Amino acid sequence: MHLSSPKMVCETKIVADEHDAIPGTKKESIMWGSPSSSAALNPAETKEDVRKDAVFIREFERGDQEEVRRIFYEGIMERIPNTAFRGLRQQPKTQFLYALLTVMCFFVTKSVTLTCCAPLILMGARYYYSRKVIQSYLDCALQTDMADIEAYYMTPTGSCFWVAVLDGRVVGIVAAQGREDENTVELRRMSVDSHYRGKGIAKALGRRVLEFAVRNNYAAVVLGTTAVKLAAHKLYESLGFRQTGQSEDYRLPGMNRSPLQRLFFQIRYSRYRLQLREE
Repeated sequence: MHLSSPKMVCETKIVADEHDAIPGTKKESIMWGSPSSSAALNPAETKEDVRKDAVFIREFERGDQEEVRRIFYEGIMERIPNTAFRGLRQQPKTQFLYALLTVMCFFVTKSVTLTCCAPLILMGARYYYSRKVIQSYLDCALQTDMADIEAYYMTPTGSCFWVAVLDGRVVGIVAAQGREDENTVELRRMSVDSHYRGKGIAKALGRRVLEFAVRNNYAAVVLGTTAVKLAAHKLYESLGFRQTGQSEDYRLPGMNRSPLQRLFFQIRYSRYRLQLREE
């Protein structure tokens, strides 16, 4: 296998909810329908419902570019409040520091009003820096691999990009990028339109990458994620991935690591691996 990547790609992972999917090969389109449709008693109704609810997973085409970028953009922007507020639950040291700053505010100002406002100011600062860093990351991604998906994923050997289509509309995306030196493939850019989550699309996309890896004789599938929501991690585990590492001080592209940025923006990075065969 040979892989040629035009330039360094910003990385992140975004996932939706999980469900079952029907497998297929790299050059095939996969059709998946919801269980409720397949369980209909009337054959005519079953056929009509399956057509209505069927999700097709196929390879990326040039005409998908706009919708793919939209789904990716919206998925990343969702991360701003999640990182600023939910992410704080994963940072006990930061929680203690913010509590200490609030107490110090009272001793310095002797003002109950200002002390009560301190947590709101701290949360506002977290939102500001989360938006600033994530927006910078988004700009980087939209100028690299997401600017030319064909060059980054469709042209190099050992890589591919798929879209999930429902009712003629692209509703989910995922990419696989081969690593020849490690004989692994990386699952990347998984995202599902927020209006279509809960239908098993994310899990179907994930399985598509696993099938690609098996058919191309890779030894393992790897991924890295900064997802805050527990559902994202449960999805990976349901696909067979096991966590292999975690960093509490991960640096996204675009971060300058200034004291204020370090104080108000922290993100946890988790690494997962699914071993397909012994090397």
